[in-house]
Amino acid sequence: MSLLLTGNSASLSEEELDEYSDGTVKLRNSNIELMDQDILYHLALGSESHDLQEMFGDVKFVCMGGTPKRMENFAHFIMNEIGYKLPAGTQLQDISAYSYRYSMYKVGPVLCVSHGMGTPSVSILMHEMIKLMYHAKCKDPVFIRIGTCGGIGVDGGTVIITEDALDGQLRNSHEFTILGKTIHRPAKLDKKLARELKSLASPDDPYDTIIGKTLCTNDFYEGQGRLDGAFCDFSENEKMAYLEKLRENGVVNIEMESTIFAALTHHAGIKAAVVCVALLNRLNGDQVNAPKEVMNEWQARPQILVSRYIRKVLTHNGQLKALFGHQGSIKSPRRFKLVQQESQAHE
Repeated sequence: MSLLLTGNSASLSEEELDEYSDGTVKLRNSNIELMDQDILYHLALGSESHDLQEMFGDVKFVCMGGTPKRMENFAHFIMNEIGYKLPAGTQLQDISAYSYRYSMYKVGPVLCVSHGMGTPSVSILMHEMIKLMYHAKCKDPVFIRIGTCGGIGVDGGTVIITEDALDGQLRNSHEFTILGKTIHRPAKLDKKLARELKSLASPDDPYDTIIGKTLCTNDFYEGQGRLDGAFCDFSENEKMAYLEKLRENGVVNIEMESTIFAALTHHAGIKAAVVCVALLNRLNGDQVNAPKEVMNEWQARPQILVSRYIRKVLTHNGQLKALFGHQGSIKSPRRFKLVQQESQAHE
């Protein structure tokens, strides 16, 4: 039995969105209010053990990526980009260190979180992140997934903004099995946000930034048509025919997280986007052969684009100046950056 959720059971209708006009995140689960404490098991946080509103109430951007190291690096990167300074004598801390599952770093209004690999891992994190936004009374948070992918007909190093997230059968939805029933929820991302991100690509960038459809699979090997897994029951010709079919349908990349990310953010009424960098063109092979230093530079590209968006929003809201002002001793952010660069050159 397959159901496509509609009406009150589906993602938020226009009438329901009007009720969310104060910008706070609402939950579609009345059970939460009946609980003595809502424990976010995989984040090592709780609604009564922690003052979540004090800790996270100012969050405007939730940036997610696969590995803890990538998100730690992004946290340091965005700290410089928005001019945020930690109190003297302190350093960035992994807020969820005691969960041993995900990592979380907070840089002012930016929350940087690792989500692991694949839809099950992302699903667990998304439920708890959405509940965290609810308990913290965050207003209008924007969720952005920053990741890597395999390109379809695009060169390695290309930055790809997802327009539509498709499942293995090219449906713009994510399939759930709930109480034995198969349910599909729309995997919709914010197209206006995607266009805004695309507009921030610079003509001086030494790489392309494009918008296209993304295929989300449940497997890295057979599900993505790779010939190098432990099992392979198809030929190279069959694989190439499949990849060409994807390209004909507007698919420009393949990854493993976009449909669940899109379905859950849309179901919660949260504006969201997916920005990835292609590590290879799958039409030319299955394995990534780029040198490590090249890979590191490529993986920074989505972070650069997302940081431009965050800076733009904070500047428009008059918050970027406040963040720089919070540093006290820094009079000129531009000169501060130059001094940093000079200092690093003499390490």
